[in-house]
Amino acid sequence: MSEANPSSNPLPYAGVRVVEFTHMVMGPTCGLLLADLGAEVIKVEPIEGDNTRRLLGSGSGFFPTFNRNKKSIALDLKKPEGVEAALRLIATADIVSENFKPGTMKKLGLDYDTLARLNPRLIYVSHKGFLPGPYDHRTALDEVVQMMGGLAYMTGRSGDPLRAGTSVNDIMGGMFGAIGAMAALRQRDITGKGCEVQSALFENNVFLVAQHMMQFAATGKAADPMPSRISAWAVYDVFTVKDGEQIFLAAVSDKQWAIFCKAFGLDEMLADPRLKTNNDRVLAREWMMPILRSHLANHSAADLAAVFEKNELPFAPITRPQELFDDPHLNATGGLAPVRMNDGSMAKVPLMPFTLDGERPGIRLQPPRVGEHGRELLKEVGYSDEEIAALETRHITLGD
Repeated sequence: MSEANPSSNPLPYAGVRVVEFTHMVMGPTCGLLLADLGAEVIKVEPIEGDNTRRLLGSGSGFFPTFNRNKKSIALDLKKPEGVEAALRLIATADIVSENFKPGTMKKLGLDYDTLARLNPRLIYVSHKGFLPGPYDHRTALDEVVQMMGGLAYMTGRSGDPLRAGTSVNDIMGGMFGAIGAMAALRQRDITGKGCEVQSALFENNVFLVAQHMMQFAATGKAADPMPSRISAWAVYDVFTVKDGEQIFLAAVSDKQWAIFCKAFGLDEMLADPRLKTNNDRVLAREWMMPILRSHLANHSAADLAAVFEKNELPFAPITRPQELFDDPHLNATGGLAPVRMNDGSMAKVPLMPFTLDGERPGIRLQPPRVGEHGRELLKEVGYSDEEIAALETRHITLGD
């Protein structure tokens, strides 16, 4: 099942072939971005299939989220014949992408140094926990680098570090791997040579908290965790209102403050000289915010949203992820597309958060079944029907 790209323009990476040896989130995100932009991405899976297909709980949606627009071939890379098949595929590729433990690809003879000798134009993307250095032997997870990289400290309350509510480093690390691959393709156009691209969870996390590092460099004062921070804006908070509903409301400039006060009959506060500028209001938050909270407490979240929207003030409902399936903006703008889940049922998945010539890159290929494209790919690199049947019989590959 596939969907045609709605635009008549060719996608920017059409004609680029990627062979990926990836699992979980980081590596598959790199392939997803390239695939959505038109590359042919071939996912090499073990015979039993990528373990991500079988995850429960928070991982149960990983595979359909990060593996659309890809082809699948199942190979046993523990056997020489499986590695040989992988090498034949790689010989046709522009990019190889992997996110296994350091040393795994070298043991298989599929590391960059080995492959670059066979094809100097190859671009090789490695997704790791750490860039080469004192930490590169450690096993990293998104949560590990959030803890050691300052993000968990900034997200939680003081003394209670808390990981961010999504796989921010895995996803962004994969995105930076794709950006590196794009840069390497452009460099290859100039030099005629490929290169190795490395992307890492820890360094990605440090990039995310750079603003807090630089706050310290600029002020000499350490950034407080977000729940206890001194905000740069006076009204920038979640308010609990009628019937216990919650809504985020903001007024981040003097102009917005004036509009806010007039909209809610707060003329005395607007005239109060202690609240004249944003910085004055930041310093007055301790006594100002209880007054605002009390004043707004009997309004419904819907009424507040309507007033804020009418006056072009920033606001947001407190939305749970599952509620986004019915979001009118996402549905009206084509931001969600039908995707096949692991059990064969259909759901909607968010597309890339950008447009090309007014169109969101869509789903051309549904997330593949294990080995779904194996036979066609093996034929393409020179295997006969008899040779493929022999590989299937020996469980070196999986029939589609």
